[in-house]
Amino acid sequence: MTKNSEKGLSRTLDNEEQLEIITKRLKRAHGQMGAIIRMVEEGRSCEDVVMQMSAVGKAINTAAITLISASLKECIESEHSETEVITARLQKLFLSFA
Repeated sequence: MTKNSEKGLSRTLDNEEQLEIITKRLKRAHGQMGAIIRMVEEGRSCEDVVMQMSAVGKAINTAAITLISASLKECIESEHSETEVITARLQKLFLSFA
């Protein structure tokens, strides 16, 4: 039993295709972070390092937005959803990017 199921929360996402897309993007960002660390240790230019940091940030944000939008689709399609609760939770997620 996972932590989420122990707490009564749903799984991250039921759509396996979307999960694979999100996971690939996060793994790519993870690899980019290792490259950034090496760049800093090697004394690469500030411009190069910042550009790579920006790319990682965009990759992570895109993964998060993909996750939220896929989850939103699942919430909308659910027949047993509490609209007010789901709306509040999704607003909180979107505002975390503000």
